[in-house]
Amino acid sequence: MNKKSCAGISLALALICSQLNETVAQDNTSRYNYTQAFSPQFYTSNGNSYRSASGKPGDQYWQNAASYTIKARLSDTDKKVSGNVTITYTNNSPDRLDYIWLQLDQNLFKSDSRGQSTVPLNNSRYGDAASQFEGGYNLTSVQLNGKDLKYEVSDTRMKITLPQPLDPKGGQVQFTIDYSYTVPQYGADRTGILPTAAGDIYAIAQWYPRMAVYDDILGWNTDPYSGPGEFYLEYGDFNVEITAPADHIVVMGGELLNPQEVWTAEQLKRYQQAQTSDQTVIIRSAAEVANKNSRPAKKELTWKYSLKNARDVAWASSKAFIIDAAKINLPSGKKSLAISAYPKESDGQQAWSRSTEYTKSSIEYYSQKWFEYPYPVAVNVASNVGGMEYPALSFCGSSAKNAGLWGVTDHEFGHNWFPMIVGSNERLHGWMDEGFNTFINGLSREAFNKGEYDKSIGSRNKMAQGFNSPSLEPVMSTPQNMQERNIGTLVYYKPGFGLRLLRDEVIGAERFDEAFRTYIQDWAFKHPTPNDFFRTIENVTGENLGWFWRGWFLNNWKLDQAIRKVEYAKFNAANGALITIDNLEKLPMPVVIEATTVSGKKIRKKLPVDIWQRNTSWTFLLDSKEELSSVVIDPDQVYPDINPENNTWSKK
Repeated sequence: MNKKSCAGISLALALICSQLNETVAQDNTSRYNYTQAFSPQFYTSNGNSYRSASGKPGDQYWQNAASYTIKARLSDTDKKVSGNVTITYTNNSPDRLDYIWLQLDQNLFKSDSRGQSTVPLNNSRYGDAASQFEGGYNLTSVQLNGKDLKYEVSDTRMKITLPQPLDPKGGQVQFTIDYSYTVPQYGADRTGILPTAAGDIYAIAQWYPRMAVYDDILGWNTDPYSGPGEFYLEYGDFNVEITAPADHIVVMGGELLNPQEVWTAEQLKRYQQAQTSDQTVIIRSAAEVANKNSRPAKKELTWKYSLKNARDVAWASSKAFIIDAAKINLPSGKKSLAISAYPKESDGQQAWSRSTEYTKSSIEYYSQKWFEYPYPVAVNVASNVGGMEYPALSFCGSSAKNAGLWGVTDHEFGHNWFPMIVGSNERLHGWMDEGFNTFINGLSREAFNKGEYDKSIGSRNKMAQGFNSPSLEPVMSTPQNMQERNIGTLVYYKPGFGLRLLRDEVIGAERFDEAFRTYIQDWAFKHPTPNDFFRTIENVTGENLGWFWRGWFLNNWKLDQAIRKVEYAKFNAANGALITIDNLEKLPMPVVIEATTVSGKKIRKKLPVDIWQRNTSWTFLLDSKEELSSVVIDPDQVYPDINPENNTWSKK
């Protein structure tokens, strides 16, 4: 038989096999469509001079900047913050700006806010819509060069009309706002007041008018703050003075500029000792909290702080604080300082006495693994906020203990990388900070103290069934555009699981980690979009991952791999086993098979996702020499398969 005839017969056999495969797929009611899954038309726009097709910022990438000088006072008698903020705003865009937008997040706590209208009556993290608390900003002055500016407040937004347009590519305006507001007792789990036996703990955030972002994607980003969606902010420098009662200690995510003025002589000595100590140093002990001599004998004190190249700043104040601290060692040789502030109720080695150890460990791990921590301190504050992040400062639940305290501390400080360093738009793409952070938290937990708290986690794919609930919206929905009960799954766990799956099972840890580091380095202190992330991972790894982004992020596709049959080549087990597998749902994935022979030998084979590029069913030869007793798909249980029951074949 000549080669041409062989080729013709081979083609005919291939067509028959293809038709058989299609018939089998239909018999198994496969919903998989490989032309849809592997369609090359994933990106809807090309790269440009602002954002490269490689995922990097383009050669003409720009972003605006906002710096703040704030002088504020805390009154613990009427629970108010009053302040004056001077904002220096720089327009680096190519556009002339006739007006600017600011964010007034405290207006969420006005009874007629959009957020109060959309928060469920109960069981909501973001507050009680039936609450009688009336919060929000009181603006007493908005001025430029001593002259009143025309402004309009709409819910949590403020539009200022400029007397003269702000020039593009470097135009700058500086204006001042005088304001005050009453601190909410429970501020949507992001700010609030925790009563303790020794005094209230004030967790102060979203506490000054902040510039909205003007970018090359949407222009002004003016989505109102309603609770679920977090924040999108410009970078700049902060110089802050907080005046509080002298018996309070004020901690802030920034460098303390006047420690000699606010600490007692003994506390200053301990504070300086902590800056060179790898072990936790007590600066103010539980016993000293009750001693009035542990604070300077004055009516008020002003705490002065500075934070450079950051997108926000937050602080806390209380006369109940125990304070301890330790040195953070950074890869470059620079040092930072881990500080914990907590009440006596949170003290103890099973609880907050280990907070500084946890904070130090997290910052050091992430700095070594991904990108060096850029801030002078990392402050952990016990509060009535379950867990919320700000640059260089986190609020964590005061009752957290052991693995719970480790987990929330590690998670909130992980946020210093996402979104504090990599400044994505949390209001639109919450998964780009919470999901990325959940991913890096898993690696950090495994590394901490030889896996001290990793043992309690269990199987990594234990949430696989939850990821496939038909009630879930796609991951790439805004937090405001999904049911509140789904936010934990869609914003945190599903994207975090997906990145771990991509890293460990699809690409490989070394190649993925290189790409992830590249993404962080390229977009540090910048504003990436989802496409910038997708393109970076693809370009650095050399993988076309449209099928993954499409199935896991853009759609809520399910995975169901199944073993259809096991036979022996030429009817003889010595020739190897022919194993046929089906892809029954819309999501493709690599396939890991583990076979056990009758003598107990285990044989493992991994098939790349490429087998599903033009097939719904696939038969392969397993190099075995004896009969098989069982065959299983995903023996390590790391894939989110919705039907594990069809993953196993056993000898009859």
